[in-house]
This record gives sequence, C-alpha cells and structure tokens, in this order.
Amino acid sequence: MSHRNLVRLAVAPFRPGIIVLLGTIALCAGPARAESNSPLPLPNPFHVDETFKMELPAGMKSLGSLSGVKVGPDNNIYVAHRCTTASCTGHDDVPPIIVATQQGKLVKSLGAGLFVWPHGIAAAPDRTLWITDAVATNGVDKDNPNKGHQVFHLDKNGKVLLTLGKAGVTGTGHDTFNAPSDVIVAKNGDIFVADGHGPGMNARIVKFDKNGKYITEWGTRGSGPGQFELPHAMAFDSQGRLFVADRLNDRIEIFDQNGKFLMEWKQFGRPSGLAIDKNDTLYVSDTQTTKGRPGFENGIYIGSAKDGKVTGFIPKIKQYSTWEGPGSDRTNMEAIGVAPDGNTLYGGDSGLLTVIKFVRNK
Repeated sequence: MSHRNLVRLAVAPFRPGIIVLLGTIALCAGPARAESNSPLPLPNPFHVDETFKMELPAGMKSLGSLSGVKVGPDNNIYVAHRCTTASCTGHDDVPPIIVATQQGKLVKSLGAGLFVWPHGIAAAPDRTLWITDAVATNGVDKDNPNKGHQVFHLDKNGKVLLTLGKAGVTGTGHDTFNAPSDVIVAKNGDIFVADGHGPGMNARIVKFDKNGKYITEWGTRGSGPGQFELPHAMAFDSQGRLFVADRLNDRIEIFDQNGKFLMEWKQFGRPSGLAIDKNDTLYVSDTQTTKGRPGFENGIYIGSAKDGKVTGFIPKIKQYSTWEGPGSDRTNMEAIGVAPDGNTLYGGDSGLLTVIKFVRNK
C-alpha cells in the first residue's frame, strides 16, 4: 500500500455499486484506492459436517493443493487439485480431477498427465469439464516446457475435446494466455477466461464463442473500473452478469457479458473464490492476509448478488491461516462451491489438503 498523508475520511452508508467519500480526500503518493468498512460481525448460518470425508482413488493418500471446487449439474462435486502441495510436475500418475457425490463417495478420477498447475474448473450442463492450467510461476515450467498456460475442455471421461491457448507459451494474443486462473461458460455456450494470476502475468477477461473462436476481451492492469490486479475467479448470477474476484484489489467487479463495467463491491473482503446459488445468494472466500484491512477476517462472506448486502459470515475453520506462518494445521480455503439450493457449501482447503462440507443450520 502506498504511503499517504491522510487527512479526514468517512464513508457514507453502503449503496450497491456506489461509494461516496465525505470530508477531505486523502493525498496519496500512489493510486487512490477507495476503502469500504467491514460488515463484520455477522451471524454464521452454516456448520461443518464433521462426518464428511472424500473418498480418494486407490493408492492416493491425500489431495494436493486444492484450486477448484464446483457442484456440477449432476449434483456431484468436481474437485481440481495440483497433485502435490506444489504442482503436478513429475506426478503424471496422479489424477488432478476428482468427482464425488455430495456424501463424498468417489465417482471417478481423471486428467492424469495433462496439467502442470490446474486452477479453475467448471462443470458444464452436458457434464463436460473446463479446466485452466495456470502454471505456478510466470513463464514456462522448465520441467514441462510443452505444458501450461492453456484452457482444456474435457468430455466426462477426460478425453480432450478442445484446448485454448498454446501449450507452454505465454502471450497477450487471441490464442495465448499467461497463467489463466478461471474459466466459466454462459448459457449460450460462450466461454470466459480470467487470464492472469498476479504481477508479471496478464490481467484480463477473454471471451470466446462455444467453438473456441475469439470474440473480445477487456481489462488492463490497475485498480480502476474494469481493470484488474488478479482476476482470480468468476461466477454468473441469474441475470447473466459476470462477477469477477479481483483479489489483489480487494473487490468484486461486475460486468455484463460484453465487458461493460457495472459496479464494484468491496464489502466481501479479499475474494479468492466465488459461488452463486439459484436464489442469487453470493458466497465469497477470503483467505489472504488481513494486514492493512482492519475489520476484515478470513472466512466465507455470504450476501445478496442482487444488491450486495452482506448477511452472514463463516469464520475460518482453524485458528490460523497459512499466511500467518508455518504450521501443519493451518487453513487456506480458496476454492468454494455451492449446491443449487444454497443449503450445502464445499470449500477446497489448500492448507489442510481436503474438502470441507458446510451445511446450513435448520
């Protein structure tokens, strides 16, 4: 955060998409960033299902670092993980995609040998899968020079139907990515890719038609409307609006499907994962450092995708998050998926290397 000569600053009561600053504006040495007050404390409408345990394929002792969790159209859980705590490099025998019932029973596993650093996952209505391969560091994985920086479309058995991007090649063109974080498919089949996973990488949303033909893109690096520092996750609401977790800017940005900026929300913490249920309830995971963010905590923020009001909060499930220092019992729940009715949540925890099931209180 830039050094500031702060004078007096107050924030008016929250109205969706509008932040009004009252009093004297802060004089900033760097780009100004609007701040919003934390909505906490709030009630926790969920509890952990302590009986839930995901069954793993034979010979697999643990999931790797979890990057994506979604509830599919078949109501099964689709999990993407990175084979180990680092990446799938050198572990071509480990399936990075696990499909299980909502009770945790293994349905199938797939994707072994395809990815370096799988990140975002989307389960389409036809039960095909879309997965991004971000690559852990900027550039090309020296141990996998012909992998990474791609988006894969797989059939339900793991056969590759289509790829977007060039394997192991970074770029800003219509057919290249640089560490794509997430992928989502609209009702008409249009494909949206959140391209970029941090400094030195891309910071844009790229739109393709259902056949993978480039349509348009938007976004540059920055903190202004329609810009990104890290477009980490995406979700659609019932209106078809695209919600983007701009993690390093501590905000959610909302667009129409042509890239028109509609509004930004900063009351949901620093978003890593997004999920929206059929009732337009929004679930946002925050697991990053809270330094410089007074009043915000790690956990899952719950609110309305219609008006942005935050109504609930699930605190982190362990005393410490991984960013607070080393330890074997620390949480880092970035990925999040929700059942359509909103009564069950699934969190993918890269600290604990497991999936946590949350059930709505009766």
